[in-house]
Amino acid sequence: MIPAKDKGDIYMQPTREEAHRLLKEAELHNPGPWGDHSRTAARCAEKIAACCPGLDAEKAYVLGLLHDIGRRFGVRHLGHVYDGYHYMKKLGYDEAARICLTHSFVERDLSVYVGNHDISEEEEKELCDALNATEYDDYDRLIQLCDALAGAEGVMDMEARMLDVKKRYGFYPQNKWDATLGLRTYFEERMGRDLYDVVGKPGTGA
Repeated sequence: MIPAKDKGDIYMQPTREEAHRLLKEAELHNPGPWGDHSRTAARCAEKIAACCPGLDAEKAYVLGLLHDIGRRFGVRHLGHVYDGYHYMKKLGYDEAARICLTHSFVERDLSVYVGNHDISEEEEKELCDALNATEYDDYDRLIQLCDALAGAEGVMDMEARMLDVKKRYGFYPQNKWDATLGLRTYFEERMGRDLYDVVGKPGTGA
């Protein structure tokens, strides 16, 4: 018989194998570099979590793999957050749904989202309410960090990645920039190691 805690864990997030299946299926619906970006984020998350007491590396990998799963439904900006959140909720994977919601918001503020607000006012209010009701933990922070580290071809320099986003969209809020770099400091202190010593140097595979 499976203990209740394990039942909850299984319910809240899929296994590694199921997460890979979901990602591959999603890529059939909307092919693009986002799939490999997600794999890089997952590998980074696993490596960092393995160096942080109290974090589960397997859980971190799965959450990293699925953080952008909302892209399954097409080329969307803020819409991919909404779609991923509801898709994982529908499947019963509440932990993964939470990460789909929080990964784009180092600060709990939809107004600083870099990209198009391509959802309705009602949907945006729903996301805002859900974010405000979420108390971030280290898995939220970890996937936010790994999202900023992960390129489709491997690990990227965080500042170079944020500059690339700024060039593509024309802006990148300074408070979000500073908060994202603060995540690096936070996890380096937790690990007692330089971030890139753990995940690999920029330009290398994670």
